[in-house]
Amino acid sequence: MREMFVTILAMVATAVAFALAAGHVLAQVHAMQGLAVWQAVLVLALFSGFTYGSAVYLLSRIGWLRRQQHGSPQCRERAAPISSAVRTPRVCVLVPSYKEELRVIRQTVVSAALSEYPSKRIVVLVDDPCSGPGVDREALEATRQLIASLHACFRDECRRYQLAFTDFMHRADGGQALDLGAETRRVATLYASLADWVEQLAEPMSGNAFAHVDRFFNDEIVLPLARLHRERSQRLLSGAALDRDALWAEYQRLASLLRTQITRFERKRYRNLSHAPSKAMNLNSYIGLLGRSFKEHARADGCHLVECATGEADFVVPAEDFLLTLDADSLVRHDYLLKLAPIMAADPRMAVVQTPYSAHPHAASLVERCAGAQTDIQYLVHQGFTFFGATYWVGANALLRVKALNDIRQTAQERGFQVPVFIQDKTVIEDTGSTLDLVRHGWTLHNHPERLAFSATPPDFGALIIQRRRWANGGLLILADLLRYVMRPQGRRPGLLELFVRTHYLLSPTLSSIGVLLLALLPMDPALASPWLAAAALPYLLVYARDLRRCGYSWLDFWRVYALNLMLIPVNAAGVLQSVRQIVMRRKSAFARTPKVGDRTASPALHVATQLGLPAMASASAVAAAQADQLFLAAFAGFNALCLAWGVVRFIGMREAWNDLKLGCATWYRASARHIPARQAGAGAQEPKALPAPERSASLHRIPAASANAD
Repeated sequence: MREMFVTILAMVATAVAFALAAGHVLAQVHAMQGLAVWQAVLVLALFSGFTYGSAVYLLSRIGWLRRQQHGSPQCRERAAPISSAVRTPRVCVLVPSYKEELRVIRQTVVSAALSEYPSKRIVVLVDDPCSGPGVDREALEATRQLIASLHACFRDECRRYQLAFTDFMHRADGGQALDLGAETRRVATLYASLADWVEQLAEPMSGNAFAHVDRFFNDEIVLPLARLHRERSQRLLSGAALDRDALWAEYQRLASLLRTQITRFERKRYRNLSHAPSKAMNLNSYIGLLGRSFKEHARADGCHLVECATGEADFVVPAEDFLLTLDADSLVRHDYLLKLAPIMAADPRMAVVQTPYSAHPHAASLVERCAGAQTDIQYLVHQGFTFFGATYWVGANALLRVKALNDIRQTAQERGFQVPVFIQDKTVIEDTGSTLDLVRHGWTLHNHPERLAFSATPPDFGALIIQRRRWANGGLLILADLLRYVMRPQGRRPGLLELFVRTHYLLSPTLSSIGVLLLALLPMDPALASPWLAAAALPYLLVYARDLRRCGYSWLDFWRVYALNLMLIPVNAAGVLQSVRQIVMRRKSAFARTPKVGDRTASPALHVATQLGLPAMASASAVAAAQADQLFLAAFAGFNALCLAWGVVRFIGMREAWNDLKLGCATWYRASARHIPARQAGAGAQEPKALPAPERSASLHRIPAASANAD
């Protein structure tokens, strides 16, 4: 109740502060006839956008608190055991992977394979190029071998428990009385043996940048499950002998715990499948094959997949009821499917059930810790979205209904082939766009209020730029889908609060980044400045700090996260400008994958220059406010300048920033030199050497950690 009171009080304080600020602006316009009206309108519009963001956050917090108070009745009603269903829904875990490190793939696949569920299989959608340099071919072959070895590992251990179950059935059907005590001890021994085997899956610890991820994988994914099996073994040994039915259930459970098929699929081996460089089309290519049989046909342009009868097929893709899409850097707890599948099965109109991912704790990198704190706050926000029926699919992990995907299926032309599109590929945030496709067709989405999934966070500012710029790119494009959802002639239309929340989710990068840049760059009359404009943000900031504390962070982390939020304003603006470019040029932005390497990722030179200029801009605003006798605003702007300057030093580093600027300038110079005709280069000038093609993004450079601090 106290947190609810704090949230309502913060909402009231925000509304009052904004009303006083608006009154001040209007009074200044009335008192000063020479004041430009457009400036007053722009100031009110921009701060209305900022206040809108604060209101959505506080409103989402109310929804999250209400769900906590009532224990999410929606989940209580739906969470019937999956084993009680007439037919267990079939689940396929899809792990899209592109040039991932073996450690990353192994941990994700192992966490999925250990997820308890009676009927599941795992497919790694390997998207590495089939042809390329020797290093790429070797990495692809190593990935294939890893997947095959993981399948063999789980298959061989599973056979042991399946044989034990078969032997028990022979003894039970043999006509002789069972020795219940001996059978109970045998089951306990099997559980103890399973615990020992699970413990061997732990990741060897190392001192690299991902040591905290390895530690989390061991301490939160592998070892807790081994401990549960060992505790079950001890309870069986210390308790009374089980009866015949209970023994049957235990043997059957043991036989199914590790029963999973781990395979791979490489869409780029087939010419008639999509080769578009995006996670969405990687998923779409496999989803389009579900429930069908195929033969491989070699043709002049390459290998094609041709549908055929099952008896003639080279391989058969089983039909599935649900799909668990799991990014290759994500981990799920062992009870993920046991908790989410019953919720999905109980509601035939539910398309997506998920638990928005959390960050790996105890990161060594300050950037990763602060960016992870933002992720953990977003987990709370998404829980509030569900309370208001405004859930968005968050793509790192989600349980999807195949029937719903078929309902929104479209087709596209690619290289002369018809390719299916289930998950929207119009933007680089395919999960957000597909959300509105689903709700327009009458499907619902749900966030489960438990932290069951965890995903990696960029460990350095260069990698964070790539991720956050991608996240900010697409909201403006998807806004048209939201308008179609609102204006559709039939079906349920969104409620006011749902629309209020959904709209802000799409527009928040635009409102925050472009708004701040306009305030900083456009000349504004000092008379329009009011302390209440800055005071309107204080309730939101204080509540945000309280939520960080609830997520396990310190008050000091709040100031670090605040500084990082300021530094990400131009990054978000870059993503928004990419959306504008796509609208104007009608050409989709390239999908830039977030690097997952231990080496430092260089920041683009333009972003570094912008980060170096932000403290100066904030300082100039502080000086201007002081000269206008706006001391509160001067202090606020000065504080922002200090935070930005500190952020440049700690999140990027002055030496690293200088190296990134030099690298960016050198790259630009060499790229420009490549376009200088030889006759303009002077007699005897040599043609400049071609630059190597970038591996992941045109603006991405990888710097070895050992040389990151070199001059």
